[in-house]
Amino acid sequence: MYKYIASLWKRSGRSPLQEILKSRLIRWRKQPVVVRVDKPLRLNRARALGYKAKQGFITVRVRVRKGSMSKPRPRSGRRPKRMGVYGHTPRKSLQWIAEEKAARKYPNLEVLGSYWVGEDGRYKWFEVILVDSHHPAVINDPDINWICNPSQKGRVFRGLTPAGRKSRGLTVKGKRAVKVRPSRAAAMKRKFKGK
Repeated sequence: MYKYIASLWKRSGRSPLQEILKSRLIRWRKQPVVVRVDKPLRLNRARALGYKAKQGFITVRVRVRKGSMSKPRPRSGRRPKRMGVYGHTPRKSLQWIAEEKAARKYPNLEVLGSYWVGEDGRYKWFEVILVDSHHPAVINDPDINWICNPSQKGRVFRGLTPAGRKSRGLTVKGKRAVKVRPSRAAAMKRKFKGK
């Protein structure tokens, strides 16, 4: 069944799902940034990330604005070209930013993962799977109780989710990834320590 769901969600080509999605986006634009939903839209992706339809798991849809961001205008004097206000690109993916928004909305839950569900000219929408690490149903489940470990606290803010790991470059292996492990900051410290 999941194979057919996955083929429907492929972005290439015109599928009947694209027309349904357009009408949904009109409704989603009017809703708040973070909205709790009853069940995942893309069940195959949610299950691949570890979602289960049981107590302790919730799904939220998060809206993120596309494009580069703007920084606060500097107080000290300089010419407008050097202000660095417009066109500031963060070193995070929009998906990672969406996960952080969801985690701030629900501070007692941990982010398991997320996936894309739609976009228009201005926004992107992601569904984020959140888990209550203190719920007995989660603590007693051997498949997911690893998230109850204290080392997983605030995992989204440390780039430990799949979107965060991808944005940090940790999906690349071998000699191309020498400077990304254990982190870019640690690699820089190692480089300057030898000098």
